[in-house]
Parts: sequence; C-alpha cells; structure tokens
Amino acid sequence: MGCQVAVAGASGYAGGELLRLLAAHPDLDVIAATAHDNAGQPLSAVHPQLRSLADLVLADTKPQALSGADLVFLALPHGASGSFAPELPPGVKIVDLGADHRLTDAGAYERYYGGVHPGSWTYGLPELVGQRAKIVASSRVANTGCYAVAIALAVAPLVAAGMVERDDLVAVAASGTSGAGRAVKANLLASEVIGDLTPYKVGSHQHVPEILQCTGATSLSFTPVLAPMPRGILASVAARPAGLVSADEVRDVLSAAYDAEPFVHVLPPGEQPHTAAVAGSNSAHLQAAIDVSSGRVVVLSAIDNLGKGAAGQAVQNANLMLGLPETAGLTVDGVAP
Repeated sequence: MGCQVAVAGASGYAGGELLRLLAAHPDLDVIAATAHDNAGQPLSAVHPQLRSLADLVLADTKPQALSGADLVFLALPHGASGSFAPELPPGVKIVDLGADHRLTDAGAYERYYGGVHPGSWTYGLPELVGQRAKIVASSRVANTGCYAVAIALAVAPLVAAGMVERDDLVAVAASGTSGAGRAVKANLLASEVIGDLTPYKVGSHQHVPEILQCTGATSLSFTPVLAPMPRGILASVAARPAGLVSADEVRDVLSAAYDAEPFVHVLPPGEQPHTAAVAGSNSAHLQAAIDVSSGRVVVLSAIDNLGKGAAGQAVQNANLMLGLPETAGLTVDGVAP
C-alpha cells in the first residue's frame, strides 16, 4: 500500500484531472474525494472518464471526510482554502491548488482577490532556483496559478541572469475554457466561445502579483485571452534586453536553467510551442526569439493548464513532499490528435 491521499473539491475540472493522475500513480492511493453540490453521488456521475474510480462516492467537503490521509489536495474555489485548511489535522500534508496561500504580500492579496490574506505557504514551482528544497521540507505548499507557471518558466531565468530588464515585461496568453472552472456561465457556453477570442481582466488579472513575486520582475503588463479550446495555455512574453543579445544566447540561458529538469523543454531552433503538443502532460515547451523590429526578447511558452498549470504540478509537489520520485505518476508526453 502506498501513501494515502484525498481530494477536496473533486467535482471540478482540476479535481477530475487530479484524480485521473492519482488513479494511475504507482505510490499513491486515493482514500476519499469530496464535493459540494455533487456530494453523495458516485464519481462516475461527475467524471465518467474515470472508470477505475467509478464507484468512489463523493463525500461532503468536511474535514472528517478526509481523515486518515497522509496528504490532502485542496481543489476548492479561491477563497475557500484559507478557512478550511486550519480544520485539518496539523500532521497532514496539504497541497492547495487555489490562490489563497500563494502571495507573500497581504496588500497585494487584498487588492487582487479581496478579503483578508490567510497567510503564505511554500510556493509550489520546483523549477525556480532553490524552490525544490523548500517544497521537500514543507508540509503546506501553495500550487501555482496556471498563467503564472507559463510566464514564470519563460522569463524567471532571464531576469535572474540580468539578461532582461525587470521593469518592462509584457505578456499575452491564451487559455482554454477549463481554466475558468466548471460552473455554468453564459460566456463559456459553446455558442459564445466557438469562433471567438475574448480578452478579460485586462490590466488587473489576479496572477500578476504572483508572477512578479516568483520571477523577480517589478512590472508586468498582462493580457489574458479566452480561447475556443478546452485546455492549454500559450503565452508570449516580451522583455526589453539589458544589452545586445541574440536568440541563441537567450536559449542558452533557458537551457542552462532547465536541461536537468524533467518537465521543462527548450525546443530546437525553428520549432514553436503549441498547446496540442502538451495536452494531457506535465510538460512545458519553450522557444526564444528576438523581435527584429523592437529588439525585444520574446519567449513563447505552452503548457496544459490542467496539467503543469494545476493537477500535474500538484502531483509533482506532492511527490516531493512525500519523498517519492518527482516524476512518479506524471508524463512528459502529450496526447494527439
């Protein structure tokens, strides 16, 4: 028998993807999953794709339903983990997929999310310099935001190397509709999404302070775009270079940062990231260029927002926290077509 884990908030897209990964994990056993409106239903009624867990009955989201777990994943709506986590036993390890514990700046949390800041936990992006050891030593880890993963992986090594200016980042990123959750919303209906690209939260997206915090940048202009696809993020990040640099030099910095990383791949010259290539995986694909008109550094990044941007990242963090192989239960390979 492996380590026992439980999922709170299992009826959403991130919760379902998390259960899919856990069902195939060689060292983790799912002992409980909870929901709110769907409590009392078999998992097959909510996630019919999860046949190996079809008979698991969703419990009400209460602390006692998660008792006995070595580690609990919180896939709850933003704002819910801050009050729920303290009710769990102090010895249980927790990975929070929500935003409640990502930010260290209480003022930034209140400005972008509203409400009282519930406190910061260890930030769960292992590929950041020095972060993996902190995750290994932690019992409370805050999973990253999906846009934050894509953008941070693209530019954090460049900022750290002094290759780009910290105060002039511009990012445009398109995300699949699953990033908006599973709740019924008129703007997410197929008739509204198909054949359309829609910007939203322009100039005020809640992942901006998180991206600044984890990259060391001081200014970011970010435009998120809702794309007519179920999953995936493609981000284009532009930065003013600190000096004269070439695309090869940018690629060298990225490669030096990620060559030993199992899930982050700097693509060969001329090969561009695209969302279909990372679907269903925990991989991030990166490519660099120099804009011939402005001279700005441009890094493109593709991830699966439910994989490296949510559930895959959560399992990667859990593996580290539980002393398991970091890659256990995860794949670098996408699904096509």
